[in-house]
Amino acid sequence: QVQLVESGGGVVQTGGSLRLSCEVSGLTPGSYSLAWFRQTPGKRREFVAAIWSNGNPVHRNSMEGRFAISRDNAINTVYLQMNSLKLEDTAVYSCAAKMSPYSGGTPDGYDYWGQGTQVTVSS
Repeated sequence: QVQLVESGGGVVQTGGSLRLSCEVSGLTPGSYSLAWFRQTPGKRREFVAAIWSNGNPVHRNSMEGRFAISRDNAINTVYLQMNSLKLEDTAVYSCAAKMSPYSGGTPDGYDYWGQGTQVTVSS
């Protein structure tokens, strides 16, 4: 059974940092690519970053330099380091896995999803 479990969300002040984790079980490291998406009420899911099966990271242009995706295949976990957080980064962040070496910013193409973790940035 495939499971994606996010953790690391919480409340942080503007300018602060958080590191989200997505622990993957049921999939072999290197057999999938994984992405982070975020969503706020009433809005569409928004692509944040992805990491391909070969470890190549892809970040949304507007988040380049603040957010960084990485993976540790030894423990089958993908991370999203978020720095210099802004109020508009407040959202539910979800990880998603795609059974493909590559993945992009379209949510429809992903095969498995986690339940999400809330990130709240306060002033």
